[in-house]
Amino acid sequence: MTATPPRPVVAALAGVTVRKYTTDQIILGGVDWTVRAGEHWALLGANGAGKTTVLRILGATIHPTEGTVDVLGNRLGRVDVRELRTRIGFVSSAQKVPLDETAHTVVLTGATGTVQPLWRKYDDATRRRAHELLAELDLKDLADRPYAVCSGGQRARILIARALIADPALLLLDEPFNALDLPSREDLVDALHRLAAARPDLTTVTVTHHLEELAPNIGHALLLRDGRVQAAGPIHDVLTGRHLTECFGRPIEVTHHNTRWHAYSPRTQTTTEG
Repeated sequence: MTATPPRPVVAALAGVTVRKYTTDQIILGGVDWTVRAGEHWALLGANGAGKTTVLRILGATIHPTEGTVDVLGNRLGRVDVRELRTRIGFVSSAQKVPLDETAHTVVLTGATGTVQPLWRKYDDATRRRAHELLAELDLKDLADRPYAVCSGGQRARILIARALIADPALLLLDEPFNALDLPSREDLVDALHRLAAARPDLTTVTVTHHLEELAPNIGHALLLRDGRVQAAGPIHDVLTGRHLTECFGRPIEVTHHNTRWHAYSPRTQTTTEG
């Protein structure tokens, strides 16, 4: 039987170190990491571990102090990052969008990569595409609703539609589940799972703090501790109690049931006689 060739590399970090210029503090130290087309990665670690810095590097918004970074076949430092960023989708609850505009308009701004809509840039095909993405994310009925009055879960899915309208090859999600209630979280998990199934070549990297937020399509994980890679690879090899205990510095137990992950820190039980 002929072996299946490896899929193209979407991002490769080699010896990547990032230092804070004012204090020489190491934010990332010697990170080696390869992401291939169609892979879906979870990026986990404690606050300050370097997760956001990794996303900023992948998004071509910062350069490493040392090492090399290749994204979508281009090496940072040798490419016009403005052009590269048009091929990378980014989702964060903190990103700026026109709050008083409708959900449809917010999605349109993703086509121009602007905060405010540039109406002359949107042809009929782009406008139809925005409606199609809203429908795909179960938001068809919200197209004319102002973004400001949408729920947190609805906003998260609108932002994903906004990122997808430019048809990116790489989608970066920075804590997309932030402050969502349980139903909204599950709606977003389902939406991400469907998107992955419909787009076999799309690559995603999701930063999260909670294993329960990982969609079933996520097949790889990277653990960071103090700016260094603790573990990376297939998700079942990485999300173990031993690795997570080492990563977070406290005992953690992990379970996997019906395609979903769960983690908790067991409490030492004491008994009182009397």
